[in-house]
Amino acid sequence: MTQGLEMRSVSKFYDAGSERITALDRVSIRVEPGEFVAVVGPSGSGKTTFLSIAGALLKPSEGEVLLNGKNIASLPDKQLSDIRLREVGFIMQASNLVPYLNVLEQLLVVKRMTGKVTPADKAFAAELLADLGLAERMKHYPEELSGGEKQRVAIARALMNDPGIILADEPTASLDTRRAHEVVSLIARAVKSRRKAAVMVTHDERLLSYCDRICRMEDGKLSPMEPAAGSVLS
Repeated sequence: MTQGLEMRSVSKFYDAGSERITALDRVSIRVEPGEFVAVVGPSGSGKTTFLSIAGALLKPSEGEVLLNGKNIASLPDKQLSDIRLREVGFIMQASNLVPYLNVLEQLLVVKRMTGKVTPADKAFAAELLADLGLAERMKHYPEELSGGEKQRVAIARALMNDPGIILADEPTASLDTRRAHEVVSLIARAVKSRRKAAVMVTHDERLLSYCDRICRMEDGKLSPMEPAAGSVLS
């Protein structure tokens, strides 16, 4: 079974009156476990639609979407919901932390959504947080964290169910330069060490050196750019 993320000739159409709008136009891409791919492009180019389809939030009009070898393109909504929970980790522009849960609880609530929280789950959550430099912050609440710390919690939460796919949507949009580099370097290291297939949509070209490959989205079409030169993690 092919692991990671693969999209084969994926298109997405919308009808606007008598006009047909093409949001994605025969997009094909494969992202292997341990590979970190950036997708860049202007606003309105199709990046959000691309990420939504890759993450089982939106169904394609045509084509195949394979997550760890399973074609999810035409699955019913209930199965897609389960796949999103178990097989995809999302890191969004805002950390979207629950204000009344402390840092450790932010991760454990993910496990509660799939069943009972076990001692092994608590140990794994603590391990993730320690790996991301948050061992001393586990009992802190979101209001007590910096922007960079909140995004580190969001990274740990995305990894909590040990998904095969990590999708990051402008994860540094609200961070200053130093914290942006810190967050993306942590995502990149987690992708490598935990063998995740990861895609990051970003406008911030300063962060592309952390990625293995760069693709450009324009008018719904995805095309490869030159490999990321001199990755800072190589």
